[in-house]
Amino acid sequence: MNLELTKDTIKVACSNCNLRELCMPIGLDQADMQKLDEVVATRRQVKQGELLFRSGEEFKSLFAIRTGFFKTSVATPEGLEQVMGFQMAGEIIGLDGIVTDQYTCNAVALEDADVCVMPFSNVEELSREFPVLQRHVHKVMSREIVRENSMMMMIGNMRSEERLAVFLLNLVQRLHARGFSQSEIILRMSREDIASYLGMKLETVSRAFTKLSDEGVIEVKQRYVGILDLQALKKIVNPRACD
Repeated sequence: MNLELTKDTIKVACSNCNLRELCMPIGLDQADMQKLDEVVATRRQVKQGELLFRSGEEFKSLFAIRTGFFKTSVATPEGLEQVMGFQMAGEIIGLDGIVTDQYTCNAVALEDADVCVMPFSNVEELSREFPVLQRHVHKVMSREIVRENSMMMMIGNMRSEERLAVFLLNLVQRLHARGFSQSEIILRMSREDIASYLGMKLETVSRAFTKLSDEGVIEVKQRYVGILDLQALKKIVNPRACD
């Protein structure tokens, strides 16, 4: 199970990673964690704008994001980009390739990023020894499906500012789980990416940001977004949430 190291891979260890509780199963002792290190044997550096994998490429590995942000997207029949989601540190990317043995979307780094490369053959082999790892992979897959489906169902019939509020709340919640502030966000994605993801036009997204800013709910300075009134933001999505 030893992997050959190249100039763009660095030896890493799950047992010493401060994100392991986010992307790896809990309940393993130190000896088990050392065995798990054999699954995550290398780290790959991906520069901003580079592809981690592309749609149609043969599926070989899952990737645990250590640092950085990614977006996943597909090409529409018209040749346009449709953003499917955004992924951050502590999340696993590439799960879409398990079923068809090829990646079904493009994964692009929105900033310089480090990912742990987990060859799926290694994951399967160790899963037979540690059923908890197999259950964890299934749990991660289910969580991602539920999260994305919930987002899509929620924004389906929403007004523009409601869609933006859902997006910002989802982002804040995920960042807060990683120890970041609940009141400040630095958007790694562009307004165009947000518009594509939310099924809106660029100018509609801009108007929604302006409306929430004018109402004192958020503060916007280029890619910086300050959450001035979290309860008000939640109330836009669910008017009864703050009653």
